[in-house]
Amino acid sequence: MFRNQVTFRRVAAGTLLITAPLLQFVAVVIDPGTWGDSREAVSYGDNPALAQAESALYHWSWMLMGLAAIGLVHLTRRKATVLGHIAGAAAAIGYISMSALLMIDPVEWWLGRHNPPEQAQKILDEMLNLPGVIFGFQMPWMFFAVLGLPLLVVAVWRAGFVGWWVPLLVFVGYVVSFPIEYGPVTVLFWALPVAGLGWTGLKVLRMGDEAWAAYYPSPALARTAVSA
Repeated sequence: MFRNQVTFRRVAAGTLLITAPLLQFVAVVIDPGTWGDSREAVSYGDNPALAQAESALYHWSWMLMGLAAIGLVHLTRRKATVLGHIAGAAAAIGYISMSALLMIDPVEWWLGRHNPPEQAQKILDEMLNLPGVIFGFQMPWMFFAVLGLPLLVVAVWRAGFVGWWVPLLVFVGYVVSFPIEYGPVTVLFWALPVAGLGWTGLKVLRMGDEAWAAYYPSPALARTAVSA
């Protein structure tokens, strides 16, 4: 598989589309902040082991989602190409940038162990409100991820690879849930993209090398890629 560019890229794209949203879903399920105190400085202290586990899961989910977005762009070679390129680049940059924010979790946990919740939150706010943090990590990259992925899936739908319900699930799961307070309801929302993206990933895995290679610019290049 590693010697064949078509097989490797197809299997990698399909696997990542299943794995990345699933890791994020597991993270929100085990996150102490989902079910406990909304102040993470408090809830993380209730179960430090789960807090560290969910941070690692979010980190890898978002890193892998950025790579999965690159795989989805391949499916827009024939149609919705411009939208696929723009949305794919935004999603990849956004998710990779968002993963850096997870380093604040152990800081928040440490502050919660050594300070009253209000003081811990005050210190954390002063740290996160620094211009370098806001414009270097939060703005606009967070919105690139939240909006870029649903737009990319719309491009994949416009290209004819998936049905309309797939971008709908991704949009509702990630965009509609964004302004809603993080908590148990988030679990329900984030289960929707697991279904939509997971089904897309499964379809990629089942489509075969020839169908994947057919998206390359010319039939001759497709045949060369499959036989390589």
